[in-house]
Amino acid sequence: MIPAMPASATSARQASVTALRFGRVAAMGAVAALIVFAGVWGSWGTAQHVMLTKGREQGTVRVTACTGDTCTGAFTPVSAVARARARVELAKSVAVRKGQTYDVVLKPGTAVAVRSGPAGILYAWVPLGGALLLASVVVAGGLRLTRVAWVLAGCGVALLTGAFVAVSAGS
Repeated sequence: MIPAMPASATSARQASVTALRFGRVAAMGAVAALIVFAGVWGSWGTAQHVMLTKGREQGTVRVTACTGDTCTGAFTPVSAVARARARVELAKSVAVRKGQTYDVVLKPGTAVAVRSGPAGILYAWVPLGGALLLASVVVAGGLRLTRVAWVLAGCGVALLTGAFVAVSAGS
């Protein structure tokens, strides 16, 4: 402490440093929570159809054509509430190929199919995996919680790897 500097200036400086530190932690915590929430929100649009299948039309689709970002094929029902359809749409991904048959669930009131089973569940949660990876960077850099960041990153990598393996093996 400088001899000419009063003690109250030192305590005011400590208070401002504490306030800035609290502000940083609060802001980065809010950003990390927002990123994870956005990942859940982005995943839930598809995941709800795959995970909550009771009362939904379940069946298989044999892909007959792929154009752009969608593939089409005939829907063969498996559940009692489902009816056969000549044409349904399935989002084209790396693992969807013409001539293959996939287990699907139809979105209510539409002819849009989403993959079901373990591969479909993991694939539906891919946006959350990406969000966990991004949030881990914010937690490590902004909150300086490296162990928590490693856990978030590990969960994100495990989810993305599991989805990749499940979707690739299912095709």
